[in-house]
Amino acid sequence: PAPLNNIDARFILLDKGKITMEGQSKTCLALVADETAAVLFLLWGGECDAFQPGDIIQLSRGIFSYRRNNLVLRAGKRGKIEKDGEFTLPYVETPNMSEIHWVSDPNNPTKYVQGNVISAYSR
Repeated sequence: PAPLNNIDARFILLDKGKITMEGQSKTCLALVADETAAVLFLLWGGECDAFQPGDIIQLSRGIFSYRRNNLVLRAGKRGKIEKDGEFTLPYVETPNMSEIHWVSDPNNPTKYVQGNVISAYSR
């Protein structure tokens, strides 16, 4: 089944990695957080240049996926991200949902549960 674009969230961009090329498109991984958790966020194309650390971002119809075995959040083709301010959003850096290895729930294969934690900071 196809993943659903059903994530609406508001978060602060904490850190942004280097821009890399994937085929003809630029991509960039960023660390974002809100008051509940942190996660890696995948920026594509012009998004890589448009958003900087400290920006408050509103995500509409986002999607979770895996990239190199890490859970990442992204807008995807049907989602939308917009700058919604700067520097004034309470947040936590742990748990970092991208540092948790998720596995299928043996009692319900349509759900995922925490398998192990990649980083001691996210325990």
